[in-house]
Parts: sequence; structure tokens; C-alpha cells
Amino acid sequence: MKLVFATNNKNKILEVQQMLPESIEIISLESIGCFEEIPETADTIEENAIMKANYVTQKYGYDCFADDTGLEVESLNGEPGVLSARYAGEQRNADDNMNKLLEALANKTNRDAQFKTVIALNLKGKQCLFTGIARGEITLEKTGNQGFGYDPIFKTEGYNATFAQLSLEEKGKISHRGKATGQLIAFLKN
Repeated sequence: MKLVFATNNKNKILEVQQMLPESIEIISLESIGCFEEIPETADTIEENAIMKANYVTQKYGYDCFADDTGLEVESLNGEPGVLSARYAGEQRNADDNMNKLLEALANKTNRDAQFKTVIALNLKGKQCLFTGIARGEITLEKTGNQGFGYDPIFKTEGYNATFAQLSLEEKGKISHRGKATGQLIAFLKN
């Protein structure tokens, strides 16, 4: 089975492809001739995932899936949430985003947070949503050089390491995206 993954984020493609069985092949947006930035202007993570999947299906005619992910920090009322990628501005710089978040938490004792990923699948005229959540906390400083985004400052429950200290395989088993992708795979196998 071939499915378009509606993202230009090469890190996400690599992470998800590693989790998929060989029977499911990801087709990139580049491969279908989609070079434009797909809008992510919705108010929720779910709506953004749906918006991206629908864009590819409606404009290019492919079965596809799209994800959207947000980091939700309890003491910041769920920020950065849907704005996670652009938290420090439109330049979408991970270091700037992490620095802004660490600054916002400087005087907070509650550092509880969760990553939330929603995958919207458009397949044969039907749409399904899959949600994965990884609960944990924001660390005091950046640690590790694996992964991307907020991984160097997020430590998940039950682990004494940030996502950026874990291999792709380890992270895939416990991460928000790993959990949502696991649901997607189980659905596709049936």
C-alpha cells in the first residue's frame, strides 16, 4: 500500500517510515508535485491535521494521512499547543521556540506537559482520526542531540532521559507520534 504523508518535515517522514511495516510505503509531497506550504490555520491540533489531509486529497486526489502535533504545558494553560512550531515566530526555529518556553517556565514549579499528535487519514473516501499522547515534563535545560523540535527539553514519564537522548527506535515506541502511528498501522492492517 502506498500513502502520501502530507508533510514537508523530513524528520517526521523518517520517524514515521521507520515505524511502518514494509507493506506500507510513504510517498512524499515532493513526489506528487506538491511544493507549496499547506495551510495550518485551524484553532486545534485535530483541525490542522484534517485540513492538511483534505488539502492533499482534494487538490491532488491521493489517499493520504497528515499529522499535527503540539506541546501542551499545564502551567501555561496548554501553550504553545497548536502554535508549537511557530511559538517564537514565523521562522519556526526550534532553538528559539525552546528558549521562549524555558523563559516562560523560569519561575514555575509545575513543569508538567504533554505532546499530542493527531493523525488524519483519508482513505477510499472516508476519514479517520488517531490520537497519541505522551505525558511528561519540561526539563530545566536542553539535553541530547537526537530528534527535533522540543525533544531536547521534554522528558517523558518513566524515563530519565529527554526524547533527544533516545534513539529513533526507542522514541518511536513511547512517543505521541509513535502511539498515533501505531493506531494508524493497526487500522490499515484490518
